[in-house]
Amino acid sequence: MKKVIIYSILLIVIVLLAIPKITPLFENGVMQGPDGSGGAGAGGAGAGAGVGGAGGAGGAGGAESLLPVDVVVMQYSSVTDRIFSSGTVEANERIDLRAEVTGIVEAIYLTEGSRVQEGDLLLKINDSELQAQKSRAEYRYNLAAQQEERQRRLLEKGGVSQEDYDATLNQVNVFRSEMQLIDAQLEKTEIRAPFSGRIGLKYVSKGQFIGPDQPIASLQELDRVKIDFSVPERYAGRVQTGDLMRFDVQGIDSTFVGEVYAIEPRINTDTRTLSLRAISDNPEFLLYPGAFANIELVLEEIEEALMVPTISLIPGLNSQKVYVAVDGMVEERIVKTGIRTSEKVQILEGLNPGDQVLTTGLLQARPGLAIRVVSHQPEDRGQQ
Repeated sequence: MKKVIIYSILLIVIVLLAIPKITPLFENGVMQGPDGSGGAGAGGAGAGAGVGGAGGAGGAGGAESLLPVDVVVMQYSSVTDRIFSSGTVEANERIDLRAEVTGIVEAIYLTEGSRVQEGDLLLKINDSELQAQKSRAEYRYNLAAQQEERQRRLLEKGGVSQEDYDATLNQVNVFRSEMQLIDAQLEKTEIRAPFSGRIGLKYVSKGQFIGPDQPIASLQELDRVKIDFSVPERYAGRVQTGDLMRFDVQGIDSTFVGEVYAIEPRINTDTRTLSLRAISDNPEFLLYPGAFANIELVLEEIEEALMVPTISLIPGLNSQKVYVAVDGMVEERIVKTGIRTSEKVQILEGLNPGDQVLTTGLLQARPGLAIRVVSHQPEDRGQQ
């Protein structure tokens, strides 16, 4: 029994050793001829063809097995860091014209909607009573001045005492002050434009009795306008006077440019925002106070920046990385990021111009993996 087992094992070993030698004889279904010449030639040709075919299939299979990826080629581009907000257009200067004294409107010189210059007379209140008081004060002043002149000459000759002269001189000064007071009151009966601007709608009529509580009309300077808006408090350390801003308003197909000139020195605790005020020219008077403005505030403009698509950035625990195609292989780069736009991120460290950053295949990619670049997309060099 043991001999049978041993012989069986030896037979199996012999068969296994013979298989590699006899297999080529059956490659194309051609048996070796009796003389061993023709059959071997055909078999050799068949074997050669088989080996070549297998090699070609292996090469094609290897190329197809490479991970196909798209890349973006890093180039310097200009980028603008900006934030968006909303605000309100305000007149550069605005007041509601009111009278300082009560009285009857004697004359109205303003025209609704018209432009006026600084100092123009807009409205006159009846001043007949004040004019009478001024005439009386002038008569008293002139009489006292003549008496003071006579006593001054007598004082030089010793004809009057110094005490009497001083009393007369004091009376002259009192009458002069009364005249100045009346002149000041007369000025209040004339409403003049405190600055150049445009008159709004008027709310008084000739012959009407008015007082300080009665609005006459509004006056607004519209050659320039202010834009009040706010930004989140996280930008408080980045905004500063001189920053440029662009804005548009409804109904006007134009974009206007302004400049931040004032910043509120505190954060609004209710909204957690910082209030800013910008100024913009309004030469064509297209902008009206009270209009809602869509604002774009430019924080920084960078002429040479390397920007990668946001999708290419892979966040890590304490760092961020991207995959780069180098000589048909994946290479990992740890990067330091800067500003962000809606679609791209600035790379401060870790990449150089010309690097090919993967934009697809990121889930399958790993350092050292062989890849096949399908598409090269140059980085956009325009404004972000």
